[in-house]
Amino acid sequence: MTYPPPGAPRARIPGPQLPPPPYPRIRAGLWRRCLGGGLAVWALTGLVAYATADITLLPTVVLLGGFLLPVAFVLWAYERHGRDLGVSAVLGCFLAGGALGVLGASATEHHALHPSLRMFSDAGLAEAVKLTALVFVLRRLPGIHGMRAGLVLGAAVGCGFAAFEGSGHAFGTALSADGLDLRALLETEIPRGMLAPLGHGLWTAIAGGALLANRRPNGRFRLGVPVLGAWLGVGLLHTLWDSTHGVALWLVTQLAGPYPARQPFAQGYVPGPTAVQDHLLAVFSVGGLVLVSLLGIARVRSLARRGASWRNTP
Repeated sequence: MTYPPPGAPRARIPGPQLPPPPYPRIRAGLWRRCLGGGLAVWALTGLVAYATADITLLPTVVLLGGFLLPVAFVLWAYERHGRDLGVSAVLGCFLAGGALGVLGASATEHHALHPSLRMFSDAGLAEAVKLTALVFVLRRLPGIHGMRAGLVLGAAVGCGFAAFEGSGHAFGTALSADGLDLRALLETEIPRGMLAPLGHGLWTAIAGGALLANRRPNGRFRLGVPVLGAWLGVGLLHTLWDSTHGVALWLVTQLAGPYPARQPFAQGYVPGPTAVQDHLLAVFSVGGLVLVSLLGIARVRSLARRGASWRNTP
């Protein structure tokens, strides 16, 4: 048996190569860097715009304030539970939920101040439009189904709706009758941005989870009792969320006001409020939003426990 001379090149047998992952490799914690950097830029831009009254900074303040929290939330959901769903599906749901959702909701929305059948119907139509956007994006992706996919992509649709809607409200608030009001813009964007994932994001996640959990293997969507029940439930949560201010007004007048019960609902505020009434109104309004948010979070957690794939996410 002869051996090759020293220094002669030797053939290498290639080892087994792992296939590339079906999703892009995004470093963990991208949502934190996006949130921290975006908040810093938004705060700095807002301070400069408020100090200089430079109208050219208005689009930056509006868009960053409206999109920052919803985008960070969707990035977090993608990193933790949706890498295998694909960036195109998540991004498509976010954009479709924003563009189609706001367009459909604006055609049916009425500004009521207290719980009513009309407010419930408006909220139900808004949630139906968001589910339609989800179906539109996934109509040619039959492989995406299950509770986990529905929760993640439903949240993306809801956050897209919240981002577009919040930006529109902020822009409308800034353009007051007295000219540009940057202070009102900032006061509108801060609470809306903080509450965006706890409102539309949670509601559409619940409905989307039910929709995709009942999707057929061939990709056809089924509107059975579970889907309709989830839709009615999120419509009720949406109605309660929108009516918290009116309910808070009614509670204030019952506890610390001599005004008739229907007067605050007709005007939308307590005429000549005292310090106690102002304090109670803030407490009841915030408390109502927190209560509705906790109900939504509890519902999402209960749905997540039912999905076996939720425990096996990347």
